[in-house]
Amino acid sequence: MQPSIKFELLDPDVIENPYPFYDSLLSDAPVYQVPGTEVYLVSSWQLIHKVLKNQLDYSANLTGIIITGSDGQPELFDFAQFGGAVDAIANADEPFHSVHRKLVLPQLNSRKMAAMEDELRDWVGDGVRQLVAAGQSDCVGSLANAIPVKVMARLAGLPVEDVDQLLNWAFSGGDILAGTCTVERMAELAASTGEMSDYLKRHFAIASEQPVSGTAQNVLEELVLGVKQGLISEPDAIAILIVLVGAAGESTSSLVGSAIHILAQEEKLQQRLRQNPALIERYVEEVVRLESPFKGHYRAVLNESQLGGVTIPANARVFLLWAAANRDPAVFAEPSKFDMDRTDISKHLGFGYGIHFCIGARLARMEARIILEELLQQTSSFTIDGSFKIGHVPSIFVRRLAQLNLCLSAPLGTDK
Repeated sequence: MQPSIKFELLDPDVIENPYPFYDSLLSDAPVYQVPGTEVYLVSSWQLIHKVLKNQLDYSANLTGIIITGSDGQPELFDFAQFGGAVDAIANADEPFHSVHRKLVLPQLNSRKMAAMEDELRDWVGDGVRQLVAAGQSDCVGSLANAIPVKVMARLAGLPVEDVDQLLNWAFSGGDILAGTCTVERMAELAASTGEMSDYLKRHFAIASEQPVSGTAQNVLEELVLGVKQGLISEPDAIAILIVLVGAAGESTSSLVGSAIHILAQEEKLQQRLRQNPALIERYVEEVVRLESPFKGHYRAVLNESQLGGVTIPANARVFLLWAAANRDPAVFAEPSKFDMDRTDISKHLGFGYGIHFCIGARLARMEARIILEELLQQTSSFTIDGSFKIGHVPSIFVRRLAQLNLCLSAPLGTDK
């Protein structure tokens, strides 16, 4: 019999501030069965590593997720109702995962990132100037949300001017995993995913008609070449694009929003980073640990196994709580404290671990760094506008601010 936990996974207060719940799991039930389901929350850093290293018993394929049942309680939604498992890139097992990753990785290497930086800085600079000129504004919509999807559109070979539609689709993908959706809402989100799939198929068809060159210029061209070479199927290519666009929208948006939120409350920290911008990279890393953009990811259980003294049956699912593991006191000193000078920062799981380490981690770090650099350079200070409520989107999957209104001051001697 598992220990009694006083928190409920889908309680709105727990979703908004999950950390007391995570602390309870870490101390009393590091492997915890969500009541009424065969979904197990895994919270400890050590046990999550154990799962990630055991690909014989735990599959990355997304075969089922938690949704909100008619009684308001968690229930398992089997993806057979959606037409089958999601098994592209981050959700793929070997040997398919390596094939997918090798097709995408050339467009996310350090050379490509460096080539992208000037255009990214132009986009960010314009967005920040508009915020500063307004004096009071929401930084989520114009920076945290829009910029990452623009960047992914450029790298993927999709029209940047379609950013608003791509952003809606990206967030619809995150909503599917939020845990707060009903069956009826899942049907609506499935329709949205179908629209995105049709859009990507059209662009894939256009790219397929172009002459084959020796070197692909974007992810779309890499995938077209992969299909022509027989490495993947066209449905595989479309699925990879769906995952990439969704991850770009959710993960980096969440990271940037959290990074700005923390700074807006810490004037001394703002000044420290203004005076020494080289520290911004380390600051971003601690934000990823403390406010993990993705709270967790699922694994499908292939065979009955033992985990932390708990028997996990075959066909169950485990939900690996990165956000809890990143505050595990067995690994991190004073885990709830923001400390960008900590010596244990490299152990965080904010970008995953092992073969499924986030393929876009380099990109997310660069985007967050540049946004913070521009925001700090173009302001003398920024604070939270207390006339607006701060809240996160209702999700057990992502830690993304719905909005973050700031009061911004330009440096002395500059015109807004």
